[in-house]
Amino acid sequence: MDEYEYDQYDEYDHEVKVISINLIKNLNLSEMKVSSLKNLQSLASESEHIRVLLKEVGVVKAMINVVVSCYLNNTIVGLEEALNVLHLVRFTHDDTKSIVSKHDRIIHSLTWVLDLDLFDEEPNTRSMKLHAIVLLKDIIHNAESLILERLNRDFFKSIVLVLQNREINNLEHGIKEVLHVMLTTCTWPRNCSMMVDSGVVFELVEIELGSPEKGVTELIMGVLFHLCSSADGRAQLLGHAAGLAVITKRLTKVSQKVDERALMIISLISKYSGTYGVLKEMMRVGTVEKLCMVLQVNGVHSYSREKAREILKRHSNVWKDSPCLDVTLLTRYPS
Repeated sequence: MDEYEYDQYDEYDHEVKVISINLIKNLNLSEMKVSSLKNLQSLASESEHIRVLLKEVGVVKAMINVVVSCYLNNTIVGLEEALNVLHLVRFTHDDTKSIVSKHDRIIHSLTWVLDLDLFDEEPNTRSMKLHAIVLLKDIIHNAESLILERLNRDFFKSIVLVLQNREINNLEHGIKEVLHVMLTTCTWPRNCSMMVDSGVVFELVEIELGSPEKGVTELIMGVLFHLCSSADGRAQLLGHAAGLAVITKRLTKVSQKVDERALMIISLISKYSGTYGVLKEMMRVGTVEKLCMVLQVNGVHSYSREKAREILKRHSNVWKDSPCLDVTLLTRYPS
């Protein structure tokens, strides 16, 4: 590229920035707000280079102001366009720190979008909710611990509503984004407690019963492991008629990651919630049989094999009559 072409390139960038700045200024004029948003959306959809220019002139802050304003005024005028622009430009780690420090209502605002049941007749409501989920995932993923500690019960109730939304559940991308949000936030015990109280465990089992694709199952098992670290979480899993059975069914059927997480869940249940009734249920739904299978199939130094052996030895007195349990398997490979 010669000097003339560089000059033309700079001139084009300058022109785009001037146009964008004027459009952002026009957002303060009610009669020009929607048309300006549509023009910004059109620019953002053109190329990654233009999206970089838009971010340089402050489009992220401007769109967040629009979303927060819609939330505060309980209106969806301009909401779809603002969410579309934010979805196109996305957030970086530095963006998130700046956004949350200056716009503490953005998480509440995006959560509000997820709860827009009154507008289900709007043709683009689903896309708005999907964009809100993606943006929440970006913010939560890049957020510092202080933000994760400040999430409230309403946030997790909204997450449960999304899980119950079959239209979004049918979209692999949408459900994965929700699960990523959950996996990031459930590392905090307080958040785990609020998730369990909101009924998340039941909804995750219901989704898993639909035999989702591998990536979804891996995320679900990761979240369930954290939730089953609490007595209430384990109780909810066991309280679902298919809870233990679906964990057992996935073992050895999906991936090594799922095997490890499923075994950790089974280990927590057998160790801390292993009543006689629960242990008998494990025999009935095939959990003991699957553990024996893992013990024989995985390599000598496999984590999964060692975890399966540990669980079987812990309750061998209850499971000794199981036709699949060979006591020699439990002693063949010493720890």
